[in-house]
Amino acid sequence: MPNIKQQKKRVRIAAQERLENLRYSSTVKTFTRRLQTAVADGDEAKVAHEHRELVRWIDKAASKGIVHRNAASRKKAQAARLVARGSGS
Repeated sequence: MPNIKQQKKRVRIAAQERLENLRYSSTVKTFTRRLQTAVADGDEAKVAHEHRELVRWIDKAASKGIVHRNAASRKKAQAARLVARGSGS
């Protein structure tokens, strides 16, 4: 445990930032699962909506530095492949 006032503040801020990062990464995973179920159900409107939301959250996470930009690009490409495969069958 830190004794210095500034270090106590840094520990507190780091904990808040960790929770914010967890919120973004968890939301991206949730929207990915939602997209997978929408593709499995075959509902085109829902697939489009879920894909749009997923890409939006991935871009937000990448802009804030929570997800590396290459990882964000990879996640968006995987989602696009999932949508394309779902609409093709």
